[in-house]
Amino acid sequence: MSLSLSFLRKPSSKHLLLRYLSTTPTPSPSPSSTAHVKKHSGDHEFLHPSTFINSWKPPRDPKQAEARLSLLRRDYARKVKEIRKEYIKEMELQRLEKLRKDEAKKEALRIANEERKAAKAAKKKAEAIEREAAEEEFRRTLVKERAEKLEYWRVRQTKIEEKKKEKKELLHRQSSIWVDESELEKKTLEAIVDTIPL
Repeated sequence: MSLSLSFLRKPSSKHLLLRYLSTTPTPSPSPSSTAHVKKHSGDHEFLHPSTFINSWKPPRDPKQAEARLSLLRRDYARKVKEIRKEYIKEMELQRLEKLRKDEAKKEALRIANEERKAAKAAKKKAEAIEREAAEEEFRRTLVKERAEKLEYWRVRQTKIEEKKKEKKELLHRQSSIWVDESELEKKTLEAIVDTIPL
């Protein structure tokens, strides 16, 4: 019931306004826009008026009318053919111009890529030279450290050898004053009897 009543109700003013706006024709152009169009129409180059418009004056004889009509058609076909040729020529020129611009753009991109690649290669080369120099310096440092360690080890070994020799020499000297077995009892008895006072 309420649904049918809503259909029977009078539409609101809001709906009427929307309907009015959607059905009204667009307003005529303002004077400023017409002035703008007139200003630019002076720059535009218009074609000459067509000779076909208002050129037909019906003759009394149908054969003459047919002949004139065929002449008009032939002339119209010839002009259309010329215009088409002109249009094809313009399109070809535009295509060639676009092709030339595309080629120039591609060439510029190719040159930019080559320059970027050359700069990258030069940077890599400089980095490689720098890295080789650092590695060479590191190798020299390692060789120097090894030589120093080797020298230190040699000096240490010679000192150890000298100490061993000294010990041997001392032992040899001490062993030369050792007592023989025959005199051992006599020396021990003397050592016991002649005690050294503390």
